[in-house]
Amino acid sequence: MSRRLSHARISLADANAFVTEHHRHHTRAVGHLFSIGAIEAGKLVGVAIVGRPVARMRDDGETAEVTRLCTDGTKDACSFLYGAAARAAFALGFKRIGTYILQSENGVSLKAAGWRLIGETKGGSWSRPSRGRDDKHPTEPKFLFEVTP
Repeated sequence: MSRRLSHARISLADANAFVTEHHRHHTRAVGHLFSIGAIEAGKLVGVAIVGRPVARMRDDGETAEVTRLCTDGTKDACSFLYGAAARAAFALGFKRIGTYILQSENGVSLKAAGWRLIGETKGGSWSRPSRGRDDKHPTEPKFLFEVTP
C-alpha cells in the first residue's frame, strides 16, 4: 500500500492545538493569514501556519511567512507543507514566502521543497530597557530561507 499525503485548510485554533502538542520550542501563533494541515490516512500529521512577516522590513504586503511548521515526525511532511504553503501564498498573490529556522537545524526540508537560504540573523532577545519582554522563543541565531514563484 502506498503512502500519500494530502493537504487541507485548517483553522488557526486547530493548527495551534497541534503546535501546542507537538512543537519542540514554539508556543501557539497569535494570528495568521492561513493555515494548512498535512493529512495521512485521515489523520492530521502536520501543520503550517502562514502569516505576515515578523521583521518590519520584510512586511511589504507582497511577502508571506511560515511562522510555525510542526509535524508529528511523519516522513516528508515538513517539505510537503513548505511546498503547499508556498503554492497557496503564490495563488493569493504574494511574490515571496520566507521562514526562519534555528542555525542548529539543517534546513533539509526547505531545500527539498525548493527554498533557498538568503540570509541569517544574529539572534538575541527582543527585550529592551524601554520595552521589556519575556522571551518564550529560542534566542540563538537563525537562518532565513525564501522561495519565489
